[in-house]
Amino acid sequence: MSETYESADQRPEETGKSHRQGPFKPGDLVQLTDTKGRHHTFALTPGKQFHTHKGYFDHDALLGEPEGTVVRSTGGMEYLALRPLLSDYVLSMPRGAAVVYPKDAAQIVAMADVYPGARVLEAGVGSGALTCSLLRAVGDGGRVYSYERREDFAAIAERNVQTFFGGPHPAWTLTLGDLVGALRPDEVDRVVLDMLAPWECVDAVAKVLVPGGVLICYVATTTQLSRTVETIREHGRFAEPAPFESLVRSWHVEGLAVRPDHRMVGHTGFLVTARRVADGVEVPVRRRRPAKAAAELGDAWEGVEAVDPVDEADARAARIARRGDLP
Repeated sequence: MSETYESADQRPEETGKSHRQGPFKPGDLVQLTDTKGRHHTFALTPGKQFHTHKGYFDHDALLGEPEGTVVRSTGGMEYLALRPLLSDYVLSMPRGAAVVYPKDAAQIVAMADVYPGARVLEAGVGSGALTCSLLRAVGDGGRVYSYERREDFAAIAERNVQTFFGGPHPAWTLTLGDLVGALRPDEVDRVVLDMLAPWECVDAVAKVLVPGGVLICYVATTTQLSRTVETIREHGRFAEPAPFESLVRSWHVEGLAVRPDHRMVGHTGFLVTARRVADGVEVPVRRRRPAKAAAELGDAWEGVEAVDPVDEADARAARIARRGDLP
C-alpha cells in the first residue's frame, strides 16, 4: 500500500536536496567565479581557508550566507559564490575516464525518457558524470544499476556521486564487473550503454529490457556507430534505431556586436536510441527510397553485384553480403 502525506512538508526529502538550496552550510559545494570568469570549486569546511595568488579568505565568511554572495580575498579579488550546477560539477570533478558532457547527458535523459521511479541499467560508469544525471532523473523511488569493469574508475565514480549528493544515493547500485557476466536485474525500463563495444551487450540487455523500453548507446566513432546500429537493426527485438549527435555553440553578445563564439563544444559522441518490441513480434520492414548515388557504388564492392534496394529487406541483404565474415 502506498503512503499518503497530508502536506508536502511530511514527504521524505529527496537525496541531495538539502545541499542544493538555502544558505551555505558545512559540506556544501561552492563555486567561486572571479572577475575574469575563472571557476574554483570546493566543499565548505568550518575553520579552513581558500587560498589563491590573490590572497585568501575564510570559509566561515560564506557559512550561513545566501547563494549569490560576493566575498573579497585579502588581496582584493572579488568572487561570486554560488552552488555549482550539475553541468558545472561534472566538468570540474576528479576524472578517471572521460566524462559524458552535459549536452550528451541531457540528450540521454530526454531521448531515453528517463522518468521518476524508472529502473535504469547503465554500463560503464566512467567517472560518474552520467550516473549523477540518471540518479537525479529517477529520484529516490527509482533504481540505477551501474556496471563498471575497472576498479579504479568505479572508486572515482563512487566518490564523485557521493560528493554531489552529499552521501550515498539510495537508488544506486554499483557493480564491479562485466555487464554480460554479472547482469542481475530481471527487468529494467531503460538501458544506457557507454562502452567501446556496445554491440556485444545488445542480446544480454534485450532479455531484461521490458517491451516498450528504450535502449540508448553512446559511442565515439563512425565505425562504432555503424556496427552498433546494424547489430540493433538485425537483432530482431528492437524497432528501427535512430542515430544522432548534438552540437552546442555559444554566442558572444556585446550590444550590437553579436556573433558566434570562436570555440564550441562540437562532436563528443554519437547517440543511438531504439525501442524494445514484444517477444514473438516481427518488426515491420522499414521502407526507404535509395539515394541516387547508391547504384553508382556497386562497383566499389568486390564480389558484390550492384543492388537497387527498393525496400529495407533488400538493403539488409546487401549489407550482410558486404560484411562477409564479420560476426
